[in-house]
Order: sequence, then C-alpha cells, then structure tokens
Amino acid sequence: MCLAVPAKILQLLEDEKAVVDMDGVQQTISVALVPEAQPGNHVVVHIGFALCILDEEEARQSLALFESLYERAEGEAEAEGGTA
Repeated sequence: MCLAVPAKILQLLEDEKAVVDMDGVQQTISVALVPEAQPGNHVVVHIGFALCILDEEEARQSLALFESLYERAEGEAEAEGGTA
C-alpha cells in the first residue's frame, strides 16, 4: 500500500530538493514537481516527492486524521494484547 503524507518544508536545497518535517522526522525530498514551494509551505509527499502544496488548514486536518487512525490502531492492538 502506498501512502502520501503531509510535511512542512523547512529548507530549500540545491538541485530541486528540500528538507521537510513529517511529524518530527526530517527528510530530504524532491520538490521538482512543485517548483513554487517555499519554506513554511505544507506539501503532500509520496515516495520522496512533493506532489502539491497544501494550505495550513488542509495540512492540519490531514495530520489530525492520521493521528486518529494511529490511536485507533493502537487501541485495537492493545485490546488484542499486542502493540501497534
């Protein structure tokens, strides 16, 4: 299964790359598909590429959804006697 996740651009680098923050994890990605992206923008990241820019509200909603899914999975794992 593939998943695209929201990330915040921290810094632009050379060669159409950027450092992003994804829930506390920093990673270098390509911004070649969104050359207008700037530090502070939220982007959707899939397999190391920024696909589009999100406004801050869209990013907040997406992150809240991911958090609720994680909490649900964690709760189900605990109910089954395991860990998420």
